[in-house]
Amino acid sequence: MVIGDECSIGNHVTLCDGTHLGKGCRVFHGAVLGEIPQYLEFEGEETTLEFGDKVTVRECVTVHRGTRARGKTEIGSHCYLMAYAHVGHDCFIGENVILSNSVQLGGHVSVDDWANIGGVVAVHQFCKVGKHAFIAGGYRVVQDVPPYTLAAGEPLKYSGLNSVGLRRRGCSPETRKNIKQAYHLIYRSSMNTTQAVEEIKRTLPQGEEIKEIISFVENSERGLI
Repeated sequence: MVIGDECSIGNHVTLCDGTHLGKGCRVFHGAVLGEIPQYLEFEGEETTLEFGDKVTVRECVTVHRGTRARGKTEIGSHCYLMAYAHVGHDCFIGENVILSNSVQLGGHVSVDDWANIGGVVAVHQFCKVGKHAFIAGGYRVVQDVPPYTLAAGEPLKYSGLNSVGLRRRGCSPETRKNIKQAYHLIYRSSMNTTQAVEEIKRTLPQGEEIKEIISFVENSERGLI
């Protein structure tokens, strides 16, 4: 177990073997970090739970360490995990991610930088949530949520761009326009996904955000919402 400098640990917190806290983390009352996975084939192998710096973990959050499949669960720096959130084994959480109250992540979920997941959202194992995505509260995630998008509805669907988040991060109007056009091709045109990606490559400026969208779509294993 490793506890970084300037960490704050509340009452009745349980830190299990293999837990590594970065600098300046705050762990509130009743949290359980690094307990063994809820995975029937786990056989006691040595795995870890690794936090970056300045992560906030609120009351009664549970985060499990990895299995032999990945070896670790990772939480990036400056994340905020609100009360009663759960992060399953082998998850990867990027930096500046917000998990609202009672968010439940199954094993092997990936949530990229600056994503924001609303309260009481359940994310199916192996799903991916892209950079700067926003998932509205109370819904189920059973497929991948692409970067920069707003996701809502039952079943969960593309509901536009996360425009507020993008503006807060300093994304220019021109870049937002290009992102919107890319998702228009993917979701609003008559093309299938492969055709839409080829059209994005052909017609849109290949900036960082467009390349991120292309990479996410091409590497999606569960399919897109």
